[in-house]
Amino acid sequence: MIDAKQLRHEVIRPVLTATGMWSAAAENLLMGTAAQESACGKYLRQLGDGPARGVFQMEPATLDDIYANYLAYRPDLQGAVDAYLIMSMSKADNLTVNLAYAALMCRVHYRRRPENLPDANDVRGLAAYWKRFYNTVHGKGAEQEFVENYERYVGGN
Repeated sequence: MIDAKQLRHEVIRPVLTATGMWSAAAENLLMGTAAQESACGKYLRQLGDGPARGVFQMEPATLDDIYANYLAYRPDLQGAVDAYLIMSMSKADNLTVNLAYAALMCRVHYRRRPENLPDANDVRGLAAYWKRFYNTVHGKGAEQEFVENYERYVGGN
């Protein structure tokens, strides 16, 4: 498991700041997403041979959709994101091994939504946002589980 404080301070905050996508709410949403999706980095591949990868458990199909339907129309943002790629690997493999890239793709996934992010300190609001836009109504995750995992792995970090 990745230490949550280090994930926040050494990966998420710097990479979001460098790309102009940082806010306290975005940072906490990504922290909660990592806590919920992978037990804060305990799992890098979806259990049960599922397709999701990395600490944010993004599926390659979601990654491809982001490129085709969002980044393709925002070349400056795509350039900022692609600058973090390990070029000798596929984008999907980058989700697994490249924390900075995975964090950016998670942030871009949320950024596609026109709805405002919840307040940074509203963990229940972050959970609802995650459920609606990341896990979706068809996903197995539950808002209460997000809240519990946020408290367990992130706490006051």
